[in-house]
Amino acid sequence: MSCPNVKLNDGTEIPIFGLGTWKSQPNAVKSAVIDAVKAGYRHIDCAFVYGNENEVGDALTELFKEGVVKREDLFITSKLWNAFHSTHLVKPALEETLKLLKTDYLDLYLIHWPFGYAEGEGNFPVDKDNKTKLSDVDYLDTWKGMEMVKKAGLTKSIGVSNFNHEQIDRILAVCEIPPSMNQVECHPYLIQNKLIEYCKSKNIAVTAYSPLGSPDRPWAKEGDPSLMDDPKVKKIAEKYGKTSAQVLIRFQIDRGIVVIPKSVTKERIEDNMKVFDFKLTPEEIKELESFDRGFRFCALEWIKGHKHYPFSVEY
Repeated sequence: MSCPNVKLNDGTEIPIFGLGTWKSQPNAVKSAVIDAVKAGYRHIDCAFVYGNENEVGDALTELFKEGVVKREDLFITSKLWNAFHSTHLVKPALEETLKLLKTDYLDLYLIHWPFGYAEGEGNFPVDKDNKTKLSDVDYLDTWKGMEMVKKAGLTKSIGVSNFNHEQIDRILAVCEIPPSMNQVECHPYLIQNKLIEYCKSKNIAVTAYSPLGSPDRPWAKEGDPSLMDDPKVKKIAEKYGKTSAQVLIRFQIDRGIVVIPKSVTKERIEDNMKVFDFKLTPEEIKELESFDRGFRFCALEWIKGHKHYPFSVEY
């Protein structure tokens, strides 16, 4: 069965399933993208700060050259990093991403986080105490730059990532072009139902990142819950003759959420796509939602003091 699309509020269509590239090592991501596209993936999720867009671009060039796909067959997302939040920095930042990805346009460009970092001091500016140097640029100014790059045809769609409902409300109150997407952490330990319902009410699609619980995150601590090893997830997987990962991916698809599991292993990349030959029952979706414990694998707690830190409100 082929991968269905989700229609965005600007008429663009995004495949409901794609390849995430966060934490994919530069020496592994090129083959991961090639393997994914050859396996049938048509949606690649990138970001400037992942530090691997150049290799993703090499993979795309190779795929186009071999005639595996054309550029218009693929949906490519990238994200504006925190150090480029001032209105005038958005376009040059996107142009740099296009240069790295070796493409003329993106399908979707997102503001990666609502808070900004000090500008002109690298991607991760720190003070003398090694604390992140923040900027107070308002993301409403950033959004003006996002509207400009869409109008310039550098990206088909624009959206946000890691924004709460109050922050999206602020954008909707003043924007000329509304966000078409909010990409957020989402899995059975953080089901995000209130935020998803809110986004739906505003005609904004949702993408789930870390749908498998991000087991390879750099700040993992001993004692953190492991979603893939949850016996209740495994039990549902056994019923369908599937893996825990496949159940967690299907969980999002059955809720109408775009999902972008990351892998660099060919077998897992192929396995992750084998989710279109079964469907979870409404009872199983409710059961998986009942695991919710508000647990974030990606909370960026060291940014808590920033006025635009998104996780200080309920959703």
